[in-house]
Amino acid sequence: MTSIVDAAQYLFTSESVTEGHPDKLCDQVSDAILDAILREDPEARVACETATTTGLVMVLGEITTTAYVDFQAIVRDTVRDIGYTKAEYGFDYLTCGTLVSVKEQSQDIAMGVDAALEIREDKAPSEELGAGDQGMMFGFACRETPELMPLPIALAHRMARRLAEVRKSGQLPYLRPDGKTQVTVEYARGVPKRVRTVVVSAQHDPDVRTERLRSDIVDSVILPTIPRELRPDDPIMHVNPTGRFVTGGPMGDAGLTGRKIIVDSYGGMARHGGGAFSGKDPTKVDRSGAYAARWVAKNVVAAGLADRFEVEVAYGIGIARPISFSVESFGTGVIPDEQLQALIERHFDLRPASIIAALDLRQPIYRQTAAYGHFGREDLDLPWERTDKAELLRAEAGLPEPEPVAAGV
Repeated sequence: MTSIVDAAQYLFTSESVTEGHPDKLCDQVSDAILDAILREDPEARVACETATTTGLVMVLGEITTTAYVDFQAIVRDTVRDIGYTKAEYGFDYLTCGTLVSVKEQSQDIAMGVDAALEIREDKAPSEELGAGDQGMMFGFACRETPELMPLPIALAHRMARRLAEVRKSGQLPYLRPDGKTQVTVEYARGVPKRVRTVVVSAQHDPDVRTERLRSDIVDSVILPTIPRELRPDDPIMHVNPTGRFVTGGPMGDAGLTGRKIIVDSYGGMARHGGGAFSGKDPTKVDRSGAYAARWVAKNVVAAGLADRFEVEVAYGIGIARPISFSVESFGTGVIPDEQLQALIERHFDLRPASIIAALDLRQPIYRQTAAYGHFGREDLDLPWERTDKAELLRAEAGLPEPEPVAAGV
């Protein structure tokens, strides 16, 4: 089967959402609770889900910790920070109800995480952690942007963050917290050539004129975030295509943790195992395994071993060593994939305890990832975004320094 990257020309689209989107609100509440717990109890087990609808935030899940957590205060602080501060928005931090239903982690799960199968079979040291669940995780990197992310999701995130910036700064004071962006990029032979289409939906006050909103969004949000070389002519631009977006946030749609996993990862350019990140402590491989897979893929691409690289790792609950590990360079590898895989396996330990230690994941660093993506975040010092093994991989493969990334984002 011919890969899409071999096609003479094709379009690819990715979306992002602002921090005020109801699903993202839930992700941020779940990760704010996780961070609060990890500050006091780094060994805590947390699986925190959040749901929201008109006037209500529900927190539920399984949490085993010695820390005291004021759930209501965390919910209200998070909602306030996002920008739901006025009753006329249909949702605000002072009057929203909060409902909490949390129990401890199942002992059946805890026993497998505390002591991996390898310990029980006398094949591993006593501190070996088992994976917190079964499942598969994917990591990806490519040379389309300096942060080694696909261009469509990088631009969609940049546009969504810009929407929040012009709202919070007062530049466009009539904007409200909810919003979505979507960017379509035209490719030729796997290389991005230009931005073809942009869609922005921005929640707004009821009295703003449609013509003013469209003009402001185009001039202050869309065009400033697209590099000149990617718009030889202006893209097709749709702003609030329904004509009105006053009712938004939890009043417009119910929200749920983990419902924006493609926004969180690679915008659909790479595969996804299906597990959400937010609200989970690092013994949950849905989170730590996905972070480790990105770490691996980014180091391979940064080393110049491939221009486009995907990693899959799979786990069984209560088992430390991955059930499977595979790589795909899409024909861009400078050495065969089997040699790339052997090189990775020599230098990356993908057992849960080793990932947690190598990436120092028992820190309260997660709420900042819960909007605008977990990967490619050059604004944050995230351990899985470091290319600390690229030089080692490159030297062992006998390669010179790679060419710098030329994309303008």
